[in-house]
Amino acid sequence: MSARTLLRGGRVVDPSQKLDGVRDLMLADGMVAALAPELEAGPDTRVIECGGLVVTPGLIDAHVHLREPGDEHKETIASGARAAVAGGFTSVLAMPNTNPPIDDPATVGFVLAEGRRAGAARVYPVGCISAGRAGERLALVGEMVEAGAVAITDDGSPVMDSGLMRLALLYAQAFGIPVADHPEDLTLSARGHMNAGLVATRLGLPGKPNAAEDAHIVRDLLLAELTGGHIHLQHVSTAFGVEMIRQAKSRGVRVSAEATPHHLILTDEAVEGYRTEAKMNPPLRTRADVDAVRSGLGDGTLDTIATDHAPHHYDEKEAAFTDAPNGIVGLETALGLVLTHVVDEGILDLTAMVERMSCQPAKVFRLPGGTLAPGSVADITVFDPDARWVVDPKAFRSRSRNSPFAGWELRGQVRRTIVGGRTVFEG
Repeated sequence: MSARTLLRGGRVVDPSQKLDGVRDLMLADGMVAALAPELEAGPDTRVIECGGLVVTPGLIDAHVHLREPGDEHKETIASGARAAVAGGFTSVLAMPNTNPPIDDPATVGFVLAEGRRAGAARVYPVGCISAGRAGERLALVGEMVEAGAVAITDDGSPVMDSGLMRLALLYAQAFGIPVADHPEDLTLSARGHMNAGLVATRLGLPGKPNAAEDAHIVRDLLLAELTGGHIHLQHVSTAFGVEMIRQAKSRGVRVSAEATPHHLILTDEAVEGYRTEAKMNPPLRTRADVDAVRSGLGDGTLDTIATDHAPHHYDEKEAAFTDAPNGIVGLETALGLVLTHVVDEGILDLTAMVERMSCQPAKVFRLPGGTLAPGSVADITVFDPDARWVVDPKAFRSRSRNSPFAGWELRGQVRRTIVGGRTVFEG
């Protein structure tokens, strides 16, 4: 790429600047150099015509499982980073439930190095709350942050010890990072394989009640209020949980929370036929819960949209429902799903979508990006809002194909993903 690049005539949507209009965008030396209705291209400027396309700050996915180290047959940092940019994501946060887990500075450094080597999306490691994700004692939080971790979580497992979670919320404040939690009371959910309800009863499957998630959300909110720490609640899926977060925010509790595309769109009826591609944790809930999550996203109670991208090998998902692992891939379908089933259905407008998928994740985790203001890092997503396409898992850049959305027609397709001023994906 030449020293300067001009993105000409795109519809620039940047909530950080309250901007939605046709603009030219000049990039230089990996940064946004200028933004104006019209900019002149010099002899050394590469011009990219963006007429009819939407140009936004690079999308950021705050919840991604890259599986490396340990489960490279499902995904690697490189394949996950390539899947991310194909989906329009310029940055991803890598969850620590790997083998070995990301619980020390050496493993944090490994993830950072492999992310840089991939040359695609920026990969930010998230360290463990507890050593070995065992839930017994605090991990080396300060050393991990110094090595490059941007948050801590035991995601994939909840922190059941309330005293340990209180300590984590206190200690993390010294480093200015959020503590993210997978809210689930295992004493209520451990034997379940899907949402407890009519569908589970009809299928003869043991269920996970909403109360398992609700009780843990309330616990985390109380501890955040007690300590003054920042709790980030992952993949919220229940109506009661959304309401508790809403009330906590009104009291000034430092809480952020995320919704996933699948919990915004699918109900537990997607499990009919024992479809393992619809098995996830937290499980798909009822229509009332989906409506509440959509409402919470719409009013800002839920700050971010995150995919919880959880790749699994074909053979693993082909097992009996009770033996199959939880999770679906999401990096390459998220933008289309949200445009088609959240924006088009009036839950968010385009500006609010960009805020939840770019500006807010950058703010919550203190990351570069989330804005196209001059002087900011040139991480940019360009997509065609009118392009229609059909989800074909065989075409995914991810190593895994476990998606319940195969065959769905979606609106909105990524045309270009730019990281640090360099095109890393061109559709």
